[in-house]
Amino acid sequence: MELAVECQKRAEGSKPNALRRSGLIPAVLYGHKGSESIALTVKAKTVENLLKKHAVNNTLIDLSIPELSWTGKTLLREVQVHPWKGFPYHLSFFSVATQDSLEVEVSLHLVGESVGVKLEGGMLETVLAQIAVKCKPDSIPDAIEVDISNLKVGDALHINELVLPAGVVALGDPTQVVVTVLGTKASAEEEAEEAAAAG
Repeated sequence: MELAVECQKRAEGSKPNALRRSGLIPAVLYGHKGSESIALTVKAKTVENLLKKHAVNNTLIDLSIPELSWTGKTLLREVQVHPWKGFPYHLSFFSVATQDSLEVEVSLHLVGESVGVKLEGGMLETVLAQIAVKCKPDSIPDAIEVDISNLKVGDALHINELVLPAGVVALGDPTQVVVTVLGTKASAEEEAEEAAAAG
């Protein structure tokens, strides 16, 4: 999913709080020319809509700056949120046009019903809701499906067992547990009794 956002170049010497009071959110674009960055503003309403529709560091955004005649694909790398008022007060965009590959966060979407939960009375525990991956800018998956239907009580699915789209590589510890099926307290007691009886 891609979104289009229009920004304005921030006037030199403008005060961030004054901008916010006038309905504009300060932002910055970097990565388009090496270490050079551009100070921008985005309408608060645009930011509100943007954050409703996508997560940070995941969705490509077509960013345009009419005054500079600049348009390009970017990632929203960071959103700074006011500590107690909860509204966004600064955005950081990263240009991806010159990047061969990117590191992004992708949500995990559980598919199916675990055998361990359905038939064995186990409990599903989700350890990770998203993972970091590396891929080309035009290959960012909206989500990665995780089939849990074969998981029994005591089973766990790890990062290195995920089925990833072509060209997508998982980052981080490959042995990290993504999801596991735990036995309930009652079933654990039954197992202990059975083991004691057998012993």
